Amino acid sequence: MRVTISHNRTKQEIIAKVDRSFDELFQGSSGLPVKIAVNQRSWQGDVLTFALTAKIALMSTPIKGTVEVTDKDLTIDADLGMLSNFVSDKAATEMLGDRLKGLLNK
Repeated sequence: MRVTISHNRTKQEIIAKVDRSFDELFQGSSGLPVKIAVNQRSWQGDVLTFALTAKIALMSTPIKGTVEVTDKDLTIDADLGMLSNFVSDKAATEMLGDRLKGLLNK
C-alpha cells in the first residue's frame, strides 16, 4: 500500500508532525476491531522506518514500512501483511490518506 500526500511546509515541520502523531495515525481508524502496537520506529534522515503489529481477535500480523518526507510530498509505503485480507488496499489507502491529511493540519 502506498499513500502520497502533498504538503507546503518545510521537511523539518513535516518530520516533527509525523514523529509527534505517528501513534495516532494508525489507531482506531479502520472501522474494524484492530489493535495496533508500535514495535519499532526510527528515523534515518528524511525516512522513518517502522514495524507494527496488528491484532484482530486471536490473530496478529506484522505491518512494516517507511514514511519518506521530501520537500513537497510525504509518502507512506506499508506492507499490511494478513490485514490486507480484511481491508482492501484501496480502503486502507483512502483511510490512511484522510487521517494523514487531518494530522498534518493540526
